[in-house]
Order: sequence, then C-alpha cells, then structure tokens
Amino acid sequence: MLVATSQPKFTERQRQVIRLIARGYSNPEVAEILGVSPRTVKAHSDVLRMKLRVPRRRQIPSAFRELTGEDPHDPQSLEPALGARDESRVP
Repeated sequence: MLVATSQPKFTERQRQVIRLIARGYSNPEVAEILGVSPRTVKAHSDVLRMKLRVPRRRQIPSAFRELTGEDPHDPQSLEPALGARDESRVP
C-alpha cells in the first residue's frame, strides 16, 4: 500500500496570495496588488484551502505556517508579492 507522505507544492503566485491574506487584505485588494481579477484570487484561495485542508480563507496563513514552517506574516516575505507595485494604492 502506498502512502502519500509528501507535502503539497505551492507556486510563487500561491505564496504571494498567502502572504497578502496573512496581511489581512480582501480578495479585491489582493487582486489589485497582483494585477489580476478578484475571481482569480478567489480561485487561488479555493485551491489553497483544498491543499491545506482548511474550511475558511482566514485559516490559510496559519495552516501554511504549520505545514511548511514559513511565516507568511513576516513583513519581508511580502516583498516578492508586491514587486514594483505601490502598496499605498490599496485601501
């Protein structure tokens, strides 16, 4: 019998979404920062909830930290998510 022991893989875009969720941004705000539609952010959130096996969007950052040991709340971890975008544009 085979047992899956590997943890899920996360794309850089998924990591960006996780970091922004950890900062408290809504889907429309995340969409504006990343230059995608809110519907795309919702799709990312849905996939992340399934990968992390959590029922609520707000549980994504803590489940990610528990699984990977990476802290999505670390302010410096947000830099790649923002790139050259101006965070002050987000309400």
